[in-house]
Amino acid sequence: MSKQKSIIHRLRPLEAVLFFGPLALVFAVYYVFSTGFLLYTSLQRISLALVNGKWVGMQNFELLLSDPRFLKAFLNNIIFACVSVGAALTIGFFIAVTLSATWRARTLLYTIFLLPALMPLSLVASVFRTILETRFGLVNVLLSDIGLGWMAQNWLIDPTLAYGVVIILFVYIIGLPVLYYTANLSTINTSLIESAVIDGAGTWRLFVEILFPIMKGTHRTIIVSTMLTSFRAFDIVFFSTGGGPAGATEITGTYVYTFSTSGANVGYGSAAAVATLLITLILSGLHSQFSRKDQHQ
Repeated sequence: MSKQKSIIHRLRPLEAVLFFGPLALVFAVYYVFSTGFLLYTSLQRISLALVNGKWVGMQNFELLLSDPRFLKAFLNNIIFACVSVGAALTIGFFIAVTLSATWRARTLLYTIFLLPALMPLSLVASVFRTILETRFGLVNVLLSDIGLGWMAQNWLIDPTLAYGVVIILFVYIIGLPVLYYTANLSTINTSLIESAVIDGAGTWRLFVEILFPIMKGTHRTIIVSTMLTSFRAFDIVFFSTGGGPAGATEITGTYVYTFSTSGANVGYGSAAAVATLLITLILSGLHSQFSRKDQHQ
């Protein structure tokens, strides 16, 4: 029996290599080639045909860092990320704690808040765009039907309103932070909360002074993961406002797409993609580091 077990233990690593090896190799080649190609073209002035490129070194990156449009897109990324983090730490936390109570409709409410985060973001953004369309959008049609046509707006044409629409979208997809908080709440010792209630702690004090500090590990994970999601939110902006009007809602993802598909200088678009990739890699590293710390606590 012991001999049979030893044979099984020797076979398991081999089976794992045989099963995951080809897939890992394909992914490795794909990512190594893609990253290498991106870095190579970022140092060239080259058209969309990808022939007869001219080596320019770091010139594309110098132009990128001096381009007000890119700097504005990067600033928009930061603003949208801060909005997402703020919404997750406040609204998401409040929703998670509230839904942790014994409610009959808790499952339905969880579905309502989690469904947008689990759906393709491109679909969510497209639905928002259709609802807010100027002439036939649901919002303006309803306002006209109830006699409030004067409140109808060019939601996606006016720069200020379009910016607000994108912010609302980033707030709307806080389902995953709610899920993180809910998972952490299930591990909290309920006797601590019961003792606080017996001692006369009100709802506000229970939220702010007891529950919120306890979940500092979850806060860190949510902050980094939400910021990372915000920098990868190409589909949210592209399928809602397209980065417009006049670049008002543009982020680094739509900026890269615009220059990479224009055909004038793909190398410049590659440089913008490399800069964005470096930022997301830094955020991913922070996320992994915080995750390891939380597991050891």
